[in-house]
Amino acid sequence: MVEAGVSQADKTEFTECWKTSWRTPYIMRLALSAGIGGLLFGYDTGVISGALLYIKEDFPVVDKKTWLQETIVSMAVAGAILGAAIGGWMNDRFGRRISIMVADILFFAGAIIMAAAPAPWMIILGRVFVGLGVGMASMTAPLYISEASPHRIRGALVSTNGFLITGGQFLSYLINLAFTHVNGTWRWMLGIAGLPAVIQFILMLSLPESPRWLFRNGKEEDAKSILEKIYRPEEVEDELQSLRQSTEQEKQEQAAEGGILGQLKHAWKNDVVRRGLYAGITVQVAQQFVGINTVMYYSPTIIQFAGFASNKTAMALSLITSGLNAIGSVVSMCFVDRYGRRKLMIISMIGIISCLVVLSIVFFQASATAPKISATETAFFGANSTCQAYTKANDAAAWGCRRCLGKEASCGFCSAAGDVYQAGACLEVNDAVKGACRAAKRIWYTEGCPSKIGFLAVIFLGLYIIIYSPGMGTVPWIVNSEIYPLKYRGLGGGIAAVSNWSANLVVSETFLTLTEHLGSSGTFLLFAGFSLVGLVSIFLLVPETKGLQFGEVEVVRERVLPISEE
Repeated sequence: MVEAGVSQADKTEFTECWKTSWRTPYIMRLALSAGIGGLLFGYDTGVISGALLYIKEDFPVVDKKTWLQETIVSMAVAGAILGAAIGGWMNDRFGRRISIMVADILFFAGAIIMAAAPAPWMIILGRVFVGLGVGMASMTAPLYISEASPHRIRGALVSTNGFLITGGQFLSYLINLAFTHVNGTWRWMLGIAGLPAVIQFILMLSLPESPRWLFRNGKEEDAKSILEKIYRPEEVEDELQSLRQSTEQEKQEQAAEGGILGQLKHAWKNDVVRRGLYAGITVQVAQQFVGINTVMYYSPTIIQFAGFASNKTAMALSLITSGLNAIGSVVSMCFVDRYGRRKLMIISMIGIISCLVVLSIVFFQASATAPKISATETAFFGANSTCQAYTKANDAAAWGCRRCLGKEASCGFCSAAGDVYQAGACLEVNDAVKGACRAAKRIWYTEGCPSKIGFLAVIFLGLYIIIYSPGMGTVPWIVNSEIYPLKYRGLGGGIAAVSNWSANLVVSETFLTLTEHLGSSGTFLLFAGFSLVGLVSIFLLVPETKGLQFGEVEVVRERVLPISEE
């Protein structure tokens, strides 16, 4: 274990955080106001999963083209990559507070564009704007909270940002359900996201800049006045001295650097920064390649893969998994500074791998036991309604539900009357046929087949979420808010955030395509393999940083990280 020099707490940091915040409400005000960026992040992550179901109904071209569905989802991620990159520069140049406010403006603009979109291309444009705001907020909010928090409760307060991310996801599913039967469904779902952006913008007008950024930029008195509101009187001088030492070291090094390229070059040559990047990028990429955002972006679709046909039912069950995610964030706030960042991530990864393997088995069995296609049931709806691929197939008698719904046929399955698990009909996909199926009091399936074990997929998705959330959900952001030297904190956090969003883009842009080619079972097994690689990498590259002042973190990095040039 890489925990050299780390003192053990005799109480959870969450308890200490509560006591400190009660004595000094100003601290919690800072954390919650900045943390609305996390709420926006989470809302955008969750809302598209439900909105996509209704976008497909309004725009048939989206329903027919998997790549267009993936693009609508992933363009926010592409925007977030650019937003995170710009955010790293803006954090250092203009400060954390201004960066958060710019993110709010971008998010609000994107929400309005999506709500008014007359065509899929405009939804995509709005998703890019929202992504720019989310990318900036994703790395700026935890950085601001971290630098405006006493070191003894830093982890718990940064975890409030993670809690608000999961809270935003839970809220998005509630909003999705609320607008299920309202005209304009998905427009309301996407457009209402502009409201919290406006609220945060107004709140940030009355909040100060990060004291560490102020100190670094020569505004020592302003920084001191803020620290006096955050720390106990006897701790202020120690914190100022720590900042002074870091700043003096920066000034000595800064003369040899020029511009962002020069800073990148010198950052890479700096052993401490480079090792910090190894750890920071590792945890961010691992966070995405466990497949979490396939669940967040496509949760109702995955539940439909498990055999739940109704949009409303799929979203209601998705609400359960989102609620578990929020609960997991509370667990993180309670234990992240008692048991440490590294240990929580390792435990989380072991649980994630186990759940992904079980999910793979469940989806494999669900596919293997899917109902057959009955020629009699199919003929009941007439020749014009019968799936053309089924009619032309030489082996039609061997067809099952999965073959009917597969990429080759792209048809719909209408369940048998009275028993959804018996052989049903394979029919063309259009509104008239779907209506005829439902008029006959049968269930219409287009994403997944009826399954007696589909409920197990929901259970293990929920278990996967609650294991992921307190470890890999919040801890990577905490690690990246404290593992870099002050001088490179914005740059290092930006690089790691870009890595996170780049991995997110790969996962979100390929998930539906993977399920078409590998099936749900093969896709989840693939993510289990990626997770195993992530577990090994975290074990080898990531040090423990709990409870340390920022200067002490640098000492730990130099002492314990195993990667070196020697």
